[in-house]
Amino acid sequence: MTSFRYASPLVFACVLGAAQAVEVGPDFSTLVEKAGPAVVNIRTTRTVAAHESDDPETRELFRRFFGEPLPRDHPPLPSDEAPERVRRGVGSGFIVSRDGDVLTNAHVVDGADEVYVKLADRREFRARVVGTDKRTDVAILKIDAAGLPTLTTGNSGNTKAGEWVIAIGSPFDLDNTVTAGIVSARARETGDFLPLIQTDVPVNPGNSGGPLINLRGEVVGINSQIYSRSGGFMGISFAIPIEDALRVAGQLKGSGRVTRGRMGVYLTDVDRDVADALGLANTQGGFVGRIERGGPAERAGLRDGDIIVAFNGAAIERSAQLRRLAADTRPGTTVNLTVLRNGSARHVTVTLAELEAERPAPKVRAQPAPAAPGNRLGVSVLDLTAAQKAELGARTGVVVDKVEGAAQVAGVRPGDIILALDNADVASAAAFAKQADKAGKASVLLVRRGDTSQFVMLRPEAH
Repeated sequence: MTSFRYASPLVFACVLGAAQAVEVGPDFSTLVEKAGPAVVNIRTTRTVAAHESDDPETRELFRRFFGEPLPRDHPPLPSDEAPERVRRGVGSGFIVSRDGDVLTNAHVVDGADEVYVKLADRREFRARVVGTDKRTDVAILKIDAAGLPTLTTGNSGNTKAGEWVIAIGSPFDLDNTVTAGIVSARARETGDFLPLIQTDVPVNPGNSGGPLINLRGEVVGINSQIYSRSGGFMGISFAIPIEDALRVAGQLKGSGRVTRGRMGVYLTDVDRDVADALGLANTQGGFVGRIERGGPAERAGLRDGDIIVAFNGAAIERSAQLRRLAADTRPGTTVNLTVLRNGSARHVTVTLAELEAERPAPKVRAQPAPAAPGNRLGVSVLDLTAAQKAELGARTGVVVDKVEGAAQVAGVRPGDIILALDNADVASAAAFAKQADKAGKASVLLVRRGDTSQFVMLRPEAH
């Protein structure tokens, strides 16, 4: 039987003394005193129609994290009834050169007519926007000043999950507010062009563009995004890695724009089911779901359904990595790709073009043609006409006429273009019928819908 005793007063005193000696957490005061003078408040003005009266930071939260604008309480007034007014915005930034270079987010200054930078010593300067890059959300400003305090930049690649970091900024227009937390993940895949640093540091409207600082006093990121279902902070925030931000800022300062390479492909990841069905050892690589007509990839001979597993010898884990490698390569450079096609590896060289707005591929409707008989996959198909093949830029393929059974369950639709079945190109409706009859318990269709392609798993019922 377990017995319990009351501790003596001396024991209680010792325990209390030990508890008082333990530090609850790090003391950030010295760090803040050193870094604070280089953090700035950014104020913007913009002339807008009178009906655009909602708070710009709230609207920005909705745009960045919900993908849609904040709903309006009333419809816009006709232009002749909408006098102009000045809308004000607020954000944060930090000084990176003693002669007045300031880093912040592109969305903080986007569309601004005037930008003002206020220092910690209360001096205020009108700033010039040197350049912005919306794809990475980086902007560099210039103020006419000298001998300014600056922040030391570090290397985000050296950060570790669980490491303490702080954010200094102007949430809700409150200058030089400090919040703290830990790094939750070092390279979170949340965008096409940058892997972001995830933290649990409280970041609120107005913090955008401020620095994320480690315990050595080094800037490791620019606070840029939050994850939110309510428009407020929910424990997840994201920062742009500082070395990526500086690389972008260097191009903006040098030429006013960022130049990126492109292959002319739309890429997605390979999931486990598809990898198993295709006999792949793993899910690594970038799946080519669409090829730009006349673009670098098409000229090099890449096809829908190819899986790119290496870029200039660097193994590709996920499609986002491949997009970044291409974007970080100067246009006009010839790169070597390792590609899996129909179960075999091949090497392809591609000369990159400059990244620009994507052009949508054409969509086609099925034209009357003799229908192939139904099959155990539950798909009836039609041959593509020569004109349709030319419009799609496809050498082979058939168009789906009707679906039932396994195909309907998997989400195949009439009008989809089937390019391949189980790693074999589909040449005609008749050929597809023969291939479908030989299908096993699990088959993979390479399906093009509109302007993208994807693998679709089918699990037909046994005869």
